[in-house]
Amino acid sequence: MTSSLAERRRAFRACMERREALILPGAGNALTARVIADQGFDAVYVTGAGIANTYLGAPDIGLVTLTELASTVSAISEITDLPLVVDIDTGFGNAINTQRTVRVIERAGAAAMQMEDQVFPKKCGHFAGKAVIGLDEAVSKIKAAVDAREDPNTLLIARTDARAIHGLEAALDRAEAFIEAGADMTFVEAPISVDEMRIIAQRLSVPQVANMVVGGKTPLIAQAELQAMGFAMVLYANTALQAAMRAMSEVLGVLKVQGDVSAVIDRLADFEERQRLVDKESYDAAEARYRFD
Repeated sequence: MTSSLAERRRAFRACMERREALILPGAGNALTARVIADQGFDAVYVTGAGIANTYLGAPDIGLVTLTELASTVSAISEITDLPLVVDIDTGFGNAINTQRTVRVIERAGAAAMQMEDQVFPKKCGHFAGKAVIGLDEAVSKIKAAVDAREDPNTLLIARTDARAIHGLEAALDRAEAFIEAGADMTFVEAPISVDEMRIIAQRLSVPQVANMVVGGKTPLIAQAELQAMGFAMVLYANTALQAAMRAMSEVLGVLKVQGDVSAVIDRLADFEERQRLVDKESYDAAEARYRFD
């Protein structure tokens, strides 16, 4: 690791304040985080949907537990010094549950945490059938999260899913209430047009999150345009996962039909590349250093 966690949090906060539309690919496991780091990205989004899909083989409907999330964050923070923005869903309960969640995930290595105002069990922000809790309760949970963090540079990102339920104005009103309650950033989920994206970035005073979901409700917008709008963070939460799912299906489909992978061998990372990506060399060096025979 090249810097302390406190230093990385401080630097990441400064980055968000510059509102440069930093792209954060999502990781649901440590291997994906290694690929993200290897490709030169500057931060990782630990995606709840990605954990649900990869770890549980289930949809993003509130099935991941705090223990499973904390374990994933710990594993990722062990192998990268990139800042981690962690999806903590609804905080796993009420304001008191939220406080414990913030403490656990901050200690696991988060530089920022994103919490939403959905009714538990939550759903993916681009699914139908969502519901949000009352504004007073949502604000109380934001205040609890602010009080719980140990490092003042750990960013608290307040997400609202009210756009799909009550409309854009209601979502903006909620985001403004969350800012007043102490949220460092806000995230209005699932706007449906470029114009709505512009309004969000112009209306809200703190740095904003844009969520680029392939196949979702929000239009896909290039980084340069999002930066011009004033967004600070751009999530591609499950792009790597979607690519991996397609690649696994296609390669394994060939294996099933043909009985070998010769026709798709160029689609596979070779043995050496796989060992490089998981940093086997450093483990070999440690083994040599501590050998006692």
